[in-house]
Amino acid sequence: MPLLHGAPRDILLVEDDAADALLITDALEEKGLARSITRVQDGIAALDHLRSGDVQSPDLIVLDLNMPRMNGWELLDVLKADPELRSIPVVVLTTSSTPGDVTTAYHRHANAYVTKPVNLDDFTAAVHSIDSFFLGTATTPLRPDEPKG
Repeated sequence: MPLLHGAPRDILLVEDDAADALLITDALEEKGLARSITRVQDGIAALDHLRSGDVQSPDLIVLDLNMPRMNGWELLDVLKADPELRSIPVVVLTTSSTPGDVTTAYHRHANAYVTKPVNLDDFTAAVHSIDSFFLGTATTPLRPDEPKG
C-alpha cells in the first residue's frame, strides 16, 4: 500500500536504546510524520507485535540492527520473507556505515539506510524518499475484466 506523501503514518520503532528511541520519536513527531509510534526493543518483540492479530500493520518500520535476542538483520530477513509483512517499508537505522552493511541491507530489501548518530534531516529525507518511491512505482493490479494497456 503506497503511503501518502507527507501524511502522518503509524510507525513501528524497533530500537533497544532508549535515548535513540526518544531522538527518533521526537524527529518523527516534530516533522509531522507520525500519527502513532509503537516501540519494541528487539526483533522477537516486533514479530510478536506484528503477528498479534489485534493490531493493524504499521505504515513503516524503523529498524535498529544491533539488538539482543533477534537482531535487525534476522528480523529484516523474516519480514521480507513473510507474504503478509514484506510490503511494509523498512528504514534501517544503525551505527554501521561500512559499505558492506549498506549493500547487504539493500540486498535484503531494506527501503532506506540511515546511520547513527542520526542527522534528523537525513532521517526524515529517507522517510520522505520511501513515500516518493512508492508513489512513483506503485501500481494497482488490473481486475480480470479490465483491458490491458
